[in-house]
Amino acid sequence: MLWIKAFHIIFVITWFAGLFYLPRLFVYHAMSQDAISHERFKIMERKLYYGIMTPSGILATILGIWLFLFNSQLYLHSMWMLLKLALVLVLWIYHFGCDYYRHQFLKQTNTHTHFFYRWFNEVPVVVLITVVILAIVQPFSTVL
Repeated sequence: MLWIKAFHIIFVITWFAGLFYLPRLFVYHAMSQDAISHERFKIMERKLYYGIMTPSGILATILGIWLFLFNSQLYLHSMWMLLKLALVLVLWIYHFGCDYYRHQFLKQTNTHTHFFYRWFNEVPVVVLITVVILAIVQPFSTVL
């Protein structure tokens, strides 16, 4: 079980790296003016999304489910875990939102400024802080 937990944490970290970096690329992409930069950002964004973010998110989720199944009866009755699972769903929605914005850049239909993407980039920070507190401190640990 410790090996599963270790790899779960590794893939969570790499998923978050992508969730932090892709919106940062959007900031620079929205600020860029020349065609060469736009094309370079499209390539970087695609490789990050499909090469790092998506596989890491899938593996983190699969391993998380595997860990969950070791003690599912307890976890299903633990408020902190249910909140954590809800935040994982929020992360997946954010992940697919990143792909939506990536496609807007790809089709050259982006209407957002770099300021929007700077704020958009803060969502995974808030989720990360909350998930770590839920997993480590386990507030609301009273069994439902």
